[in-house]
Amino acid sequence: MEMHVQDAIQWFQKTNEKIQQNKDYLTSLDQPIGDGDHGINMARGFQEVEKKLKGAEYTVVSDVLKDVAMTLMSKVGGASGPLFGTAFLKMSMATKGAATIDIATLAKGLEAATEGIKQRGKATEQEKTMIDVWSPVAYHVKEATSIQSEVLKEVAKQAMDNTKDMMATKGRGAYFKEKSIGHIDAGAASTYYIFEALAETLKN
Repeated sequence: MEMHVQDAIQWFQKTNEKIQQNKDYLTSLDQPIGDGDHGINMARGFQEVEKKLKGAEYTVVSDVLKDVAMTLMSKVGGASGPLFGTAFLKMSMATKGAATIDIATLAKGLEAATEGIKQRGKATEQEKTMIDVWSPVAYHVKEATSIQSEVLKEVAKQAMDNTKDMMATKGRGAYFKEKSIGHIDAGAASTYYIFEALAETLKN
């Protein structure tokens, strides 16, 4: 597995496509246990990401990730902007200077991203947040000897589905206590689309 600059750009173009297509679904997930604006915020942010990447030239993947991070931080409202922005900023720092990213570097980047989200959100696994998808995916990539696109997608999807039966103890969902059980976390769902897009990019 090798990810080049063009692959990284394609990853975020695909992510934007998926977020736009599922904007209403993400908002519907956020309405019962959140502020109800997750889909709108994420769609606006990733549209700006696509615009930013289209107008720039890159020689290393870490610079792509850095621009994604900065754009999400400034364009996505609520808690999601700083959290997703931190993830890609940490990923950029962990992969700094690499012209191409191999599986070991990707694993390092995903691990750094997950730790960044934990620190920024003061949260950990099993609290019904985006971490519940980032963490299993990072672990899967770290343990894998090669990236199988369908397996990566399945790991992310299963992780997202698992948030349905959790009770939220962090973020806006925590206010709803037991009522948060039975709903997929919106941040976990948008994280799934990010990794679904990554799986499809690596497959190509």
